[in-house]
Amino acid sequence: MRIRLIIPVILCMFAATANAQVSRLIDDVQYGGSVRGTAGAGDNAPFWFTANRYGLGAIGNYTALGRAYIKRDIEADSLRFWKVGYGVDIAAGYGNQSHFNIQQAYFEAGWKMLALSLGQKERPSELKNPELTSGGLVLGMNARPIPQVRLEMPDFWAVPGTKGIFSFKAHIAYGWYTDNSWQKEFNSGTDNIYTRNSWFHSKALFLRFGNCKRFPLEFTMGMEMACQFKGLGYNIRDYSGKPMGDVPLGGNIWTAFLPGSGGDVNDFAAFQNSAGNHIGSYHFRLDWKKQNWSLGIYMEHMFEDQSQMFLQYGPWKDMLLGIEANLPANPYLSTALFEYNSTMSQTGPIYHDRTPENELQISGKDSYYDNHIYGSWQHAGFMMGNPTILSPLYNSYFGYSGSLHPYHNRTRTYHIGLSGDPCSQLHWCAKYTRVKSLGTYDRPVMDPVHGNFILFETKYSPKQVKGLSFTVAYGHNDGTLLGNSNAGMLTIAWDAWIRKTDWR
Repeated sequence: MRIRLIIPVILCMFAATANAQVSRLIDDVQYGGSVRGTAGAGDNAPFWFTANRYGLGAIGNYTALGRAYIKRDIEADSLRFWKVGYGVDIAAGYGNQSHFNIQQAYFEAGWKMLALSLGQKERPSELKNPELTSGGLVLGMNARPIPQVRLEMPDFWAVPGTKGIFSFKAHIAYGWYTDNSWQKEFNSGTDNIYTRNSWFHSKALFLRFGNCKRFPLEFTMGMEMACQFKGLGYNIRDYSGKPMGDVPLGGNIWTAFLPGSGGDVNDFAAFQNSAGNHIGSYHFRLDWKKQNWSLGIYMEHMFEDQSQMFLQYGPWKDMLLGIEANLPANPYLSTALFEYNSTMSQTGPIYHDRTPENELQISGKDSYYDNHIYGSWQHAGFMMGNPTILSPLYNSYFGYSGSLHPYHNRTRTYHIGLSGDPCSQLHWCAKYTRVKSLGTYDRPVMDPVHGNFILFETKYSPKQVKGLSFTVAYGHNDGTLLGNSNAGMLTIAWDAWIRKTDWR
């Protein structure tokens, strides 16, 4: 009799627990949508209407975009051991790279400091202000997110016994590119190289020293590495220029994780390179954080191969340097940021493999974001790193229709970002970017070209309708790099919550 009574009780407890867990999954769910329209005139859309919008920008003068989403932030369970997050974000419109696409679709499960993420999700650049920065050099905010399986420590974890002075975070991910149809259409009618079904890999480790609760100084350093590998290559040629046809590309999960072995299909046997398109960067950031203000200086140095990964060619000349100040609360200016980014050196203009006749190895001419197999470090037409190395979308403007290669990767950039909050309903930001380009080592321009890119954006969130916002933006280009243009943008957005709690 007791067993007969216990079993129903256990089943009821299990059902109640399961129901509570399912109920938790609809707590703190946010949903909403937006419509966006742009109109203007000129050679291309304003640079900042296109760049750092996760692949949802466009280079045309007239565009329209609608988005709808639902998501649950995994941080809603920040006080629990087990955490769950998910999201779906769809976009459709006119004048963009595609009329319809699933921008985000992911599921995340976490336990303590670890999390497993499945799917495609927008992620900001590491150690930079996502609203004001010009962008990360390796894994930026410029291109559409790539579907992937990602194991990570999303937040810095304080090592026990160090009193919070030493912490770290890391991730490792494998995924796949989704631009097969786009690459084929972009290359239509040409004999330029393109690929299908290629894979993606990334990994990172960041270390942090300091505890601002004890002392306001904090130092962070780390490394990001990423790789494009495998897939099927079309119109591939060997180093002598002889057509190879359509060939399976090299690399596997292990050679992507540890570059340095294997080789690409058109490498000479004596000159084996790492299989795939590898890229990486070092990060350094120093922050002074007080109660109501902070000041940070940071550096990111990119490398395409070992010539910039180490110091055998002397001090690094190419890097992104930045300074960011977050000011005490005032109605005028909240954050000010300045960045300088140079990619002019690339270890010099000469590349020469070691041969029996000449054993001197010269590993120069790195040609950032460029690759002889995959074209460039891009996804669906947008560079996956910093947008000031212009994306393949612009190549028809430069007279290279259908080509995936970059034609302006020797650049010097000065970038300013400002933002402010005059009141609780109003937020503004402004960007000014000046880019000087010498083209590339293989395809230099006759004279240096320049571009000036301006954005001014204001967001108004009326108190009368909770979740509603109106954003008005003005963009401007001038100079010889992308020509002249002026345009306006209007975005109307609405956000709401399902059973919101106070976890924030």
